[in-house]
Amino acid sequence: MPVAARGDRSPAPHTGALESLLDRVSRGDQYAFENLYTAVAGSVLGLVRRVVRDPAQSEEVAQEVLIEVWRSAARFDARQGSAMAWIMTLAHRRAVDRVRSVQAAADRDQRAGVGAYTAPFDEVSELVERRLEREQVRRCLAQLTDLQRESVTLAYYRGYTYRETADLLGAALGTVKTRLRDGLIRLRDCLGVSA
Repeated sequence: MPVAARGDRSPAPHTGALESLLDRVSRGDQYAFENLYTAVAGSVLGLVRRVVRDPAQSEEVAQEVLIEVWRSAARFDARQGSAMAWIMTLAHRRAVDRVRSVQAAADRDQRAGVGAYTAPFDEVSELVERRLEREQVRRCLAQLTDLQRESVTLAYYRGYTYRETADLLGAALGTVKTRLRDGLIRLRDCLGVSA
């Protein structure tokens, strides 16, 4: 059954009539459900539309609410409030759940989209930039003394430890550390790197 449009609803029966209809619906009376549906569908759709905003989703949620009324009519307790209040509470909760669900899905899509984004890669400019950096490092290495250049090359480009570098150069460990420190300071200054 499609949900009634706003203008199609008939005046809602008095509270006792809705409660009576709900009682009959809880026992599986389809005719009572048709009457209940006709009486409340417009109000349910109106409330859901105010919460959900999207007309198509509003109709879908209103249908879900009315199906829930059919399935759970036995849970209605007149001591807790009127039949209309119970139905509208179901409608409001279902509408809010839909809004939250749609927002959660949008948030997931946003996070997935951000996570999947890869910046455009310009291979040529990246290659040129790396070459320029290598050339600048070579120029700066050329400005070091021979002893500094050898120490830096062995320790940082060939991966030797300070002790191995000292052994290869036949120098004391303290001397190699001093050469490395001075060489790195000169490289830093030449490359324009801030400390």
